[in-house]
Amino acid sequence: MMELIPLLMFLAVCAALMFGYPVAFTLGGTALLFAGLGIVGGVFDAELLRAFPDRLYGIMQNGTLMAVPLFVLMGVMLERARIAEELLVNLARVFSGIPAGMAVSVVVVGALLAASTGIVGATVVTMGLMSLPTMLKRGYSPKLATGTICATGTLGQIIPPSIALVLLGDTLSNAYQQAQLSQGIFNPKPVSVGDLFMGAIIPGLLLVAAYIVYLLFIARREPAMHQAGKEEVDLLQTLKSLVPPIALMLLVLGSIITGAATPTEAAAVGALGAGILAWGRGALNWSRAGEVGQSTLQVTAMVFAILIGASLFSLVFRGFGGEEVVTHFFESLPGGVVGATLLVMLVIFLLGFILDFIEITFVVVPIVGPVLLAMGLDPVWLGVMIALNLQTSFLTPPFGFALFYLRGVAPAEVATGAIYSGVVPFIAIQLLVMLLLAIWPSLATWLPSFVAG
Repeated sequence: MMELIPLLMFLAVCAALMFGYPVAFTLGGTALLFAGLGIVGGVFDAELLRAFPDRLYGIMQNGTLMAVPLFVLMGVMLERARIAEELLVNLARVFSGIPAGMAVSVVVVGALLAASTGIVGATVVTMGLMSLPTMLKRGYSPKLATGTICATGTLGQIIPPSIALVLLGDTLSNAYQQAQLSQGIFNPKPVSVGDLFMGAIIPGLLLVAAYIVYLLFIARREPAMHQAGKEEVDLLQTLKSLVPPIALMLLVLGSIITGAATPTEAAAVGALGAGILAWGRGALNWSRAGEVGQSTLQVTAMVFAILIGASLFSLVFRGFGGEEVVTHFFESLPGGVVGATLLVMLVIFLLGFILDFIEITFVVVPIVGPVLLAMGLDPVWLGVMIALNLQTSFLTPPFGFALFYLRGVAPAEVATGAIYSGVVPFIAIQLLVMLLLAIWPSLATWLPSFVAG
């Protein structure tokens, strides 16, 4: 009976979230409820709860997590400065002479926006408001237009510097140390957020390239619908809109990859650079700065509130022997590490329908991560696979979050069914990239090893 309690805890959290209760309070409240019942029933040691203040102190002392508010500030600042809108207008002119030129420019700008904001909802809504009416006006089918925007918006999960990768990197680092200690390795090899950033670069670029190839293929089959006349390009204006944000992103990523700065330090540089860009464009005043600060505070408070709730949940989960239950279950699965990995990926994919990536990162990954890593998986590869998996679940009907975001800003004449069917080819592309990553893990592990070596 004791072995069922961790499972019941997990199911209780999922049920409460489906009823719309706040995530942070659901995690903490469920943990306290089960802990209280366990203490009364004599199956839970109340002394374990004394470790919770130490966990809170550890969260506040975590230097890596300081990158979260700084990256959020950078993304919100660039979004409010309307840099993406200017980029889209100018790149649409650059690609106007090729088939599917508008769609290609949406993918490129969406990738750049993903690299700057790292927040799926913000990217999907921004691209939906800016590009969907124009694409429909130029003859794109609602399916292709909405599918392109939704798929592009979810790139914020995999293209660094991504908030999802920052949180995943910190969680997997702790899980990897746990896994090594469980194997008697008392000088554990560290895994950093920078390693995960580097590991995600090649799969992220591969995904962008696959999107563009698919769009060009569709345009060749339907040239009348997807080809527009060549527009005049203002080279100076295009460079002015393109160079500063790209330079900022390269500065942030380059400083992390070369080891010149930690992710937190690079995030601080990015936030400062975004502020300078916004101020230089006349898009930043005291009123707008206050709005940026408020948005940053709201997102950051949400992340840390969920982290605190998840920390309490994992403490109580382990107190009921949940870690041993998961380990025993994975070891008994047919197929060994391959079977365990496939099951975890399926569970994460399904949970992505009802949970945000933050909850999955803080609740699911600490439970399954140490077990999978102890079975020999590379932490960077596992992190990139989880990020790609979550990105796919964000797109999958009927519960994909990206679909809801776009439905909220799409014109009434665009049917929900068109949005659902439009993302299907892009889901297939993402599954293909995941398959390639499973066959050739070096797509994620080569660059971190090359830089470290």
